[in-house]
Amino acid sequence: MTYSEIIKEARTALGGKLCRACDECNGRACRNMIPGPGAKGIGDTAMRNYDAWRQVRVKMDTICAKQPVDMGVELFGRRFSYPFFAAPVGAVNIHFGEKYDDRRYNDIMVRACAEAGIAAFTGDGVLDEVVPMACEAIGRNGGTGIPTIKPWDAETVKRKMKYATDCGAVAIAMDVDAAGLPFLRNSNPPAGSKSVEELREIIRAAGRPFVVKGIMTVHGAEKAVEAGASAIVVSNHGGRVLDQCQATAEVLEEIAAAVKGRCKVLVDGGIRSGVDVFKAIALGADGVLICRPMVVAAFGRAEEGVKCYIRKIADELQDTMEMCGAASLSQITRDMVSSPFRPQ
Repeated sequence: MTYSEIIKEARTALGGKLCRACDECNGRACRNMIPGPGAKGIGDTAMRNYDAWRQVRVKMDTICAKQPVDMGVELFGRRFSYPFFAAPVGAVNIHFGEKYDDRRYNDIMVRACAEAGIAAFTGDGVLDEVVPMACEAIGRNGGTGIPTIKPWDAETVKRKMKYATDCGAVAIAMDVDAAGLPFLRNSNPPAGSKSVEELREIIRAAGRPFVVKGIMTVHGAEKAVEAGASAIVVSNHGGRVLDQCQATAEVLEEIAAAVKGRCKVLVDGGIRSGVDVFKAIALGADGVLICRPMVVAAFGRAEEGVKCYIRKIADELQDTMEMCGAASLSQITRDMVSSPFRPQ
């Protein structure tokens, strides 16, 4: 089965009302649809994410010794087969379609990713059962998953983190930028931004590698490191939290250079191919997260669909590495891409 065939099946499952399972997932068809997979405001940021990666170009060089390509990466004390991961999604039935609730979706995504040699970040939501259901799936798969908890009040975060620690998750994440999601405004329990001190206490309580997702500036990255983050995700939440924001490809290089050696750097937002994964690593990322196409793959053919999409991205990454002269991720260097985005 090909990914194109999976997309066609997904269109039937999604119904065309929310996500349209476009051949080219660029944010244009869904634009400002929330609930749905779209972005905030006019949808500018999601489209900008996609467009910015197209402006980064790879440099081909095939005059080199032919070697086996190793796409493996070490993160959080584990070795993963590839440097890309499923991004977190919560309330999947509200934002994508009623085929799956969060329990079934996480069951599919966590297991498929674990069996393919990567990890799924799982999501959170206003319903109490979202995180426990995700953590159950992670526990059944040997802790190969990263629960992502929203920036709730201290008591709620503590309660939800216990599910994450009890299931043996390889790491815990918080999408601090989720405070800007429309459905979290005036929510109960309350959610909002975190100070360095508040974040430090959360990370200390986690007792395992902690990922801060939603970093878009060097200053923000420095504060995450100060709080004790093991990793950050350069992310604008797929454009869902702030309209007319910079694209992640525009800021990645500057942020990665600023915190190099002090924490791992991941990035998401508009990454749609193995070539994009290569570009992100060349600009300083240790790995990437992919969201919307992973969801489409799950709706199209469950575990089989997700594994097919993972193979597609892996094949594209391997091909790009071979054509640019890199036999391992460590051999992907800045001079293998050209980018119009320079540090400010």
